[in-house]
Amino acid sequence: MKTAYIGKPISRVDGRAKVTGGAKYAAEYTFRDLVYGCVVSSTIAKGKIRAIDAADALRLPGVLQVFTHENSPRHGKSDNDYTDDVAPPGSPFRPLYNDEVRFSAQPVALVVANTFELAQYAASLIRIEYESSEHATDLYGERERAYEPKPRDFIVLRGKRGNADKAFAEAAVRIEAEYRGPCEHHNPMEPFATTVRRDENGMLTVYDKTQGVQNVQNYLCNIFGCSKDDLRVISPYVGGGFGSGLRPQYQVFLAVLAARELKRSVRVSLTRQQMFGLTHRPETWQRVALGATADGKLQSVIHEAIAETSRFEDYNETVANWSGLLYQCDNVNLRQKVVQLDVNTPGDMRAPGAVWGLYALECAMDELAFKSGIDPIELRLKNYAEKDQIEDKLFSSKELRACYRLGAERFGWVRRNPQPRSMRDGGALIGWGMAGGIWDAFHVPADAKAVLAGDGKLTVSSATEDIGTGTYTIMTQIAAETLGLPFGDVTFKLGDSSLSHSPVEGGSFTAVSVGSAVKVACEKIRTRLFQTAQKIGGSPLADLSIDDVVFAGGQILPRNDPSHAVSLIEAMRHGGLGAIEEKASSGPAPKAMQYSHYTHSAIFAEVKIDQDLGTVRVPRVVSAVAAGRILNPKTAQSQVLGAIVGGVGTALQEESVIDHAFGRFMTHNLADYHVPVNADVDKIEVIFVPEQDEVVNPLGAKGLGEIGIVGVAAAIANAVFHATGKRVRDLPITLDKLL
Repeated sequence: MKTAYIGKPISRVDGRAKVTGGAKYAAEYTFRDLVYGCVVSSTIAKGKIRAIDAADALRLPGVLQVFTHENSPRHGKSDNDYTDDVAPPGSPFRPLYNDEVRFSAQPVALVVANTFELAQYAASLIRIEYESSEHATDLYGERERAYEPKPRDFIVLRGKRGNADKAFAEAAVRIEAEYRGPCEHHNPMEPFATTVRRDENGMLTVYDKTQGVQNVQNYLCNIFGCSKDDLRVISPYVGGGFGSGLRPQYQVFLAVLAARELKRSVRVSLTRQQMFGLTHRPETWQRVALGATADGKLQSVIHEAIAETSRFEDYNETVANWSGLLYQCDNVNLRQKVVQLDVNTPGDMRAPGAVWGLYALECAMDELAFKSGIDPIELRLKNYAEKDQIEDKLFSSKELRACYRLGAERFGWVRRNPQPRSMRDGGALIGWGMAGGIWDAFHVPADAKAVLAGDGKLTVSSATEDIGTGTYTIMTQIAAETLGLPFGDVTFKLGDSSLSHSPVEGGSFTAVSVGSAVKVACEKIRTRLFQTAQKIGGSPLADLSIDDVVFAGGQILPRNDPSHAVSLIEAMRHGGLGAIEEKASSGPAPKAMQYSHYTHSAIFAEVKIDQDLGTVRVPRVVSAVAAGRILNPKTAQSQVLGAIVGGVGTALQEESVIDHAFGRFMTHNLADYHVPVNADVDKIEVIFVPEQDEVVNPLGAKGLGEIGIVGVAAAIANAVFHATGKRVRDLPITLDKLL
């Protein structure tokens, strides 16, 4: 009887628009008077601009202006004007602000012309004379300068309990190792671009590639001193982000600057090479030391990390925290530091901190298991954490044991010979490895609006984003089920700064945060509809409470006698309601704050290695995930599948290589920066472990964007050791490290 959509594998409502070309992205909006901007990037990593000669470019017919630090209007009175909701502590980068060059590929000029091709050509004619300074871009060469950074609002390192050093020295079994994670770039399919439409009244509509339209709006309004009524940001479709769009990138500033100064509509698009001058996952060095009893009980956990940041901001992420959380241990010491380098500020990239931190921790656990002669799963179960020792709270739910069990059963772990180099397929070495995973289950404040029209059609909205995660679809499911409407009668709107408040889309919190607000807004409409329907003469609902009825098929039905019903349209007509509009907010409830909230996973990987060539393939991955209620198994599976592919890239391929002589990334295109393609991906199986959570949020769901990637690199690295007997602690694992 109930209209059930939540939990169903419904196809994406935006899918048709995307596969037919109907979806428009930031660089695809065009207007009658549109002009084009081309960014000129610095060729040095540190120094000053001594002179810029733009005369040849400006002589070309159709070139409107060349903006540089010499003629760019001064916008913003302080660093605070340039900050955004995701900014780390420090002094944010100001494009075209002065003659200083702070990182290679920094934007130093913007050429605006009537056509894109002309802007590109004119940019090639600009001559820039630099005064170079000595730069430093080598994390390992600069580790002596590491310091503890200022904390970010949502990153708190509670790093010490007990006496880890003493316990380690006294432990019966000890392992200690260093692990290195390279710099990685997000490389979404859609490059960053902004199209600004300026109307005759000076109103700006900014079509931007972003993961937070209201974050971009606040940033731009602060810098340019304009009202939110005069500047609107729109981003209905995003061609991938992985965290790169959490902060406003410099092209949006440059596009708005040009539009305001030239009083024209302007588009600024970045090239793939220029994307490598943006944010990135920071290169990170780690040391993990584990001490245990002879039977594998952890006595000491020591985890320290040093990562890179820029000269102007203290970016840091939760690398070491997981080692104080995932396993039961009374003696823990965690330390995190950063080193300032002459690079752009790193940024959040899918599962920031956890990708590197869990890679090191889970490889160290595998090393401990091997040295102790204990099965890796058994070791983890011996040290299973029943509560969050960092926060001293119980978990709202935790089905990690079931993840281990179900993942191992599906993978066939019982058939694993623990001896390295013992499993073969012809001339190839076979390795089986596993790892555990954990990620926060955030619920952050968000708003939504729901409007039910007189014809029974519902429109729900919030200024969130859909970066490919299925937000359009999931919100439609929640709204349709809550009001018992046909799925096709519900429309969800997003990606518009004029809509209800929403945080940036990241951290795996969008579905539960915005979804909870959508649910509450629709429940408010449901209450009003029920009260109106009760007042109809002879209403079968007159003597019932709202708990006694069901909303289904566009009707309100008595639960015990569904043959008598009142349609939603009839109720609205009787109440003289042309439409019902409700707004709602949702945030963490006081009861939920008494618990710790996390998603968990267990990842099992098989590798096949040519022992002569050292080439590695991953024929199988099984990931068992406990993430509360699964809102849509189809989009959820896609989330985890894509994340696992990203984890394969982290383990075996992805690395942004910097030439320290020039301080420049040399792998600045998709030919040199390797990511997994179809030929690299074989069988991936995702298991959603049943998990009931009554307190985490009104939906009982947890996010999935990050949990799919954490632990994957460790599982593959552990499988490589099992196959070869060689422990590679420096990602990515390339054939030269195995030969």
